[in-house]
Amino acid sequence: MTDSADDGSEERLTYAETGVDIEASEDATAALLEAFGSDLRTEYAGLIDIGDRYLALATDGVGTKLLVAEAIEDFSTIGIDCIAMNVNDLVAAGVEPVAFVDYLAIDEPDEALTNQIGEGLAVGLEEADLTMLGGETAVMPEVVKGFDLAGTCAGLAGKDEVLEGEARVGDALVGFASNGIHSNGLTLAREAVTREHDYTDEFPPNPERTIGEELLRPTRIYTDLLEPMREHGVRAAAHVTGGGWTNLLRMGEFEYVVDDPFPAQAVFEFVQEEGNVTDEEMHRTFNMGTGFVVALPENRAEDLVADTDGQIIGRVEAGDSVEVRGLSLS
Repeated sequence: MTDSADDGSEERLTYAETGVDIEASEDATAALLEAFGSDLRTEYAGLIDIGDRYLALATDGVGTKLLVAEAIEDFSTIGIDCIAMNVNDLVAAGVEPVAFVDYLAIDEPDEALTNQIGEGLAVGLEEADLTMLGGETAVMPEVVKGFDLAGTCAGLAGKDEVLEGEARVGDALVGFASNGIHSNGLTLAREAVTREHDYTDEFPPNPERTIGEELLRPTRIYTDLLEPMREHGVRAAAHVTGGGWTNLLRMGEFEYVVDDPFPAQAVFEFVQEEGNVTDEEMHRTFNMGTGFVVALPENRAEDLVADTDGQIIGRVEAGDSVEVRGLSLS
């Protein structure tokens, strides 16, 4: 990726300017946890000791990707996103997802919408091998305009199965490709692509798809990685979501040297060009082609790659930054 429109002829978009300030959001979350205290044991899920193992919980939603679905009236994949955003966080903690509940808030009953959402949830549940225990549909016309979809996932892990959560200097980094934008950064992406286009316009890199369809490509589910991660001694993992590549810093204060990332899909270049977004902002906002990263001993990395569709993308060194594509993120 290269910085676009360097002549300054068009206003550059940033995630903060479109309404989402990652740093402010993290500060607000920290303030919430400080108010009641927190016994969180991992970066991605809360754990409760239930004797011989841990019960883990994670909760997340689909975010403003819902607005794209609403704009083109295609709600068939957002249920997959809801499942994926939750189970991927549990996998990043080393926890096996086992059960799910959803929460749909809507301004008025809509059978066609809820049926399509249910279809997506069913696909996600099957792919993640999850059981749906129930959920809630709340009709709240004075609170919600349109609808919102979120969920909570429960998982179980033996006490020796939860990941350490801390990389070590000398570890290898193994990455796994994303499916595209996934479910983060859509506020920036939507603002960028609708400057000169409609969601129903052809997606220039692939005219057989519309821009809206490309943005709605569902989040990849990474539950298939859990067993090989355990087998090959993965110490820590990063689900590359909100905050983009800076998520690698959640594996500890080290320098993550990424010299062979997966290529960024065409949708990222399209968003960057349409929004006049800098390389740094793109990598701080989006996964840029790599949706999940793990750190493990260097001598075990090739075996993990052999058992999965991952590739060695870099290494862990002393420092406190992410070095990727000529950028230094901290």
